[in-house]
Amino acid sequence: MVLTSTSAPKVFGDWAYLAIEKHFQKTIKHESDVLNDKDPEALHQMRVGMRRLRTAVTSFAPAITLPKAARDQNIGKIARRLGELRDLDVLQDTLQNQYLPTLPKSEQKTFKKVLATLEKDRQDSLEKVHKTLKQERYLELKQAFKKWLEEPNYGAFAEFSIEDVLPDLLLPLVSELLLHPAWLVGVKLEAGEIEAKNDLDSKLVVELLNNQGDLLHSLRKQAKGVRYQMELFTDFYSSAYQNYVTDIKSIQQILGRIQDSFVLAEFLTDTLNTEIAVELPTLSTQLSSDRYEAWQEWRSLQQRYLNSQTRKNVHQTILTPILTEG
Repeated sequence: MVLTSTSAPKVFGDWAYLAIEKHFQKTIKHESDVLNDKDPEALHQMRVGMRRLRTAVTSFAPAITLPKAARDQNIGKIARRLGELRDLDVLQDTLQNQYLPTLPKSEQKTFKKVLATLEKDRQDSLEKVHKTLKQERYLELKQAFKKWLEEPNYGAFAEFSIEDVLPDLLLPLVSELLLHPAWLVGVKLEAGEIEAKNDLDSKLVVELLNNQGDLLHSLRKQAKGVRYQMELFTDFYSSAYQNYVTDIKSIQQILGRIQDSFVLAEFLTDTLNTEIAVELPTLSTQLSSDRYEAWQEWRSLQQRYLNSQTRKNVHQTILTPILTEG
């Protein structure tokens, strides 16, 4: 069975097909622009398409049977290569447009040397992307998805009603997200009581982030995957569901700013072969300030989702999809 523009999706397999088709088409749509390196946005869209395709493949696994070349491990390898180049683009844009104009002239000279090194790294990464998109693995992956979309092979759960299967699909992902240990960073938990200290000054926050930054970054990555999956099904839920999706996106973005700050600092330290506080004291101060600001924003969401009633409401919302007309 292949869905057409006139056939309405009804069961789990239908929605699996639609998700895979949408994200596969988005991925290959931007391929030529990425190879031509004309617009950084094309790379961003192709990377997002690849990541969402991988999420769809793993989440809809009970409803589909894919050829080996189209499985999530192969998608992940290609997505990571695209991600490396995209990360350099973001870093380059941040350095040039956000930080460089704010620095005194004494630091701008050093900073421009860093930008020259970054451009060389970007060219090396671009060559690797070109190689990846011309390799047999990527060509086989594209062919496998094209063939599956023409002649889809479904799994045992494909004929389940989508409303019946949605809670089983979404609740494990959301529960795993809510049980991530990063929610307890900077929190004291004793005998079931949660105490979040709100009087941490910037120095203590920076120290905390230095020690626990990897944990927060892990939560950020998990939030991104959950958000991608939840966004597939907003039509089946009330506005409360969309509000939770929006919160998860905010979590992803706020923790992303913290992580990006650490990545930037590490890159500068490696490039300059010294602590950035020595060569770029103004920038070092600004990065600490940015982390503290992001932490304050994170704190609000952290406290909301450590609240037991909020967590119960999230689960209850997912358990009650809105029935669609057959």
